[in-house]
Amino acid sequence: MIDTHCHLDVDDFGPDRAEVLARARAAGVSTMICIGSGRDVGAARAAVRLAAEEPDIFAAVGVHPHDVARMAEQDWTELAALARAPRVVGVGETGLDYYYNHSPPDAQRAAYRRFVALAREVGRPVISHVRDAHDDAFEVLASTGARDLGGVIHCFTGGVPEARRYLELDQHLSFSGILTFKSAGPIREAAAFAPLDRILVETDAPFLAPIPFRGKRNEPAYVAKTLETLALLRGISVDEADHHTTENARRVFRLGT
Repeated sequence: MIDTHCHLDVDDFGPDRAEVLARARAAGVSTMICIGSGRDVGAARAAVRLAAEEPDIFAAVGVHPHDVARMAEQDWTELAALARAPRVVGVGETGLDYYYNHSPPDAQRAAYRRFVALAREVGRPVISHVRDAHDDAFEVLASTGARDLGGVIHCFTGGVPEARRYLELDQHLSFSGILTFKSAGPIREAAAFAPLDRILVETDAPFLAPIPFRGKRNEPAYVAKTLETLALLRGISVDEADHHTTENARRVFRLGT
């Protein structure tokens, strides 16, 4: 299994990160992508450092849409350098979050476009966070030619109509622990609808723990629960779901190449 999106750099894992990694490996998680995208560039630095220390961890670098309004030009310069580090496999998470609007929408859109441009410079896929902003996300991805880079809609929270439009833009859909919630009907429908070669699984740890761990700190080992639900929704075995999602992750993030 590959956990395509986790935040192992955050303080939540400070006291027991080694034990968290050991549990992930024991559960069959072969690779973890640590998303260094937080309030500032510090998260990206930490993710790159962690990836350099652990052979089964890779990194992505960005700044969360919530916080892009505070970015200075020196932050972009540093991120451009970090994005070229040997074990960085993606740019993001970037994108649009209109649910909270901690950064103004126009600032979010401008930063999203600039992150796509950075991804093009370094030849990495774009990892997109989209909440209550699908139409504008479609526009940014289409107008920037992001389909040429490969990309992931992380923690996909749309339904079949949104899934179809992202797929038309050559994006992969990544499903988190939300998929295990019985109340997440449209997301579960999208997971059953999407082609097998375009789906991924993730934890978004320490957030969004799946059933039966909902409400607790999430960790990469729990990606197995999301994979089990995905297999059930698709009517395939867990091994087959694992094969497809793992191969998809290796392809989109150019792992092993």
